[in-house]
Amino acid sequence: MTPFAQLSFEREIAAPVDTLWQAWLAPAARAIWSAPTPEVEVSILESDPRVGGREISICQGPNPPEIRVETGWLTLDPEARSVNYEVISAEGVPQSAALVTAVFSPTVTGSRIHVTVQLSSLASDMAAGYRHGFNGGLNNLRDVAERMMLIRRVINAPKAAVWGAWLDEASLPRWWGPEGFSCRTKRIDLRSGGEWVFDMIGPDGTVYPNHHRYQEIIPQDRLSYTLLWGENGPKHADAWARFDETAGATEVTLGMVFASAKECEAAKGFGAVELGLQTLGKLAKAVGAHQHSP
Repeated sequence: MTPFAQLSFEREIAAPVDTLWQAWLAPAARAIWSAPTPEVEVSILESDPRVGGREISICQGPNPPEIRVETGWLTLDPEARSVNYEVISAEGVPQSAALVTAVFSPTVTGSRIHVTVQLSSLASDMAAGYRHGFNGGLNNLRDVAERMMLIRRVINAPKAAVWGAWLDEASLPRWWGPEGFSCRTKRIDLRSGGEWVFDMIGPDGTVYPNHHRYQEIIPQDRLSYTLLWGENGPKHADAWARFDETAGATEVTLGMVFASAKECEAAKGFGAVELGLQTLGKLAKAVGAHQHSP
């Protein structure tokens, strides 16, 4: 067994560096790209992507044993560098420990990620497995980043107020959607495992059926959900919203990984980013109206 190895990986990504950074860190995105092959299923049990936080995931392949991966975030320099440790165990026995450094940089056509892994194999030689896993995972990361859309807005209100307006079954339908749109709810249940089935109605009366299925809801931190084209229809995108406090205000980051790169380009083409910003603008107005109401 070779106990130590240093491995290096690099990918060019046709997406901005801020999008690549979010794809690398956001738990909802990591759940999509981290499995190296379709035969492997990755379940993220917990994730706290900030310095001092950790992620616990379980990898299940076609053959036993089940693999447990613990990731701890050591350094997060936004859109520039991340450093984390990673411990892999099988049946409670540590197999390897690694220090993973990822460097992000903009390019003329998008962005680049360079990953260095300093690997210590503990029970068996893990270098080949790491090469396979990171090559497959980074190929998936590139695919995810290239069909991903980000929308950000800083709302001049405390995080508790912004979160409360989003996770309130009476409030959410009142502000959701671009300017001139309204929502007609069939049923709504804002919790992990819950759903929101509704129609968005455009200014010209056009009806757009929607179905949101909620996966993870971490109070005053983040939520993730799947968007379907109408009730139980085909998947449109995997989405998440993150809420970060900044100088007494709240930065909301809304991320969407579309079902295909073609759908992502089509959405951007008809103005989805601008319409999304209008939606967050309506949220800002709703929070302001709530704060100043008697």
